Parts: sequence; C-alpha cells; structure tokens
Amino acid sequence: MGFHSMRITAGALLLLLLAMPMAQADPLGDEIAHLIDFVRHSSCTFIRNGSDYTGSEAADHIQAKYEHFKDEISTVEEFIDRAASKSLTSGKPYEVRCAGKTMPAADWIRAEDADYRTKQK
Repeated sequence: MGFHSMRITAGALLLLLLAMPMAQADPLGDEIAHLIDFVRHSSCTFIRNGSDYTGSEAADHIQAKYEHFKDEISTVEEFIDRAASKSLTSGKPYEVRCAGKTMPAADWIRAEDADYRTKQK
C-alpha cells in the first residue's frame, strides 16, 4: 500500500469518527436502566391491579410507562412515581411479594436505588 492510499484511509477514518455521535454521560438514564434491570431479574412476584406478574413482565410494563412519560421525568423519584408505583387506570399501588412478604413496589425500588447510589460513590 502506497503513501497516498494510507492517507485516504486515514482521512476516511477521521471522517467516520467525526460523524459518530459523541457518547454522553447520562446518570439519570443509567440509574433508571439499572432499576428496570433490577425489576426484570427479580424472582419476586409483582402485583398490579390484583394480578401477579413476573419480574420480566413487570419490567416491560414499567419500561413502557417510562417511555410514555420520559419527557416529564427528570429525577428517579419522578420515574418511580410515574412509572413504577401505581396503576394509572385504577390508582392502586403496585406491590411486590418476596419470600412471602408483600410491600409497596415503590418502597422496594427506592431501597434498591439507595443501594445503587451508595455503590456509585
């Protein structure tokens, strides 16, 4: 490969790198993604409007609600309130049953978020 060919290749590479969007840190998005992933991989039972759901089903539902309200969410607390704490249809709080103990899903997710934040420091 001659010098001229290498110059074109390097120029093409530079253009490609300049055209790629710059990766930006998104701490809120990362934290919310962690919480949805936490729900998804949980072995707990999620109770929504009196019906039981797996962690994966609950995460899909929470993710869909998050996507719907994303433009209105600027904090993790808003995410929990809007997408992960209660039914918008019935107003009933979501619950989680783990090892025979039932608790509000919002409290359970807040506890995980507190643990996540502690580990990020």
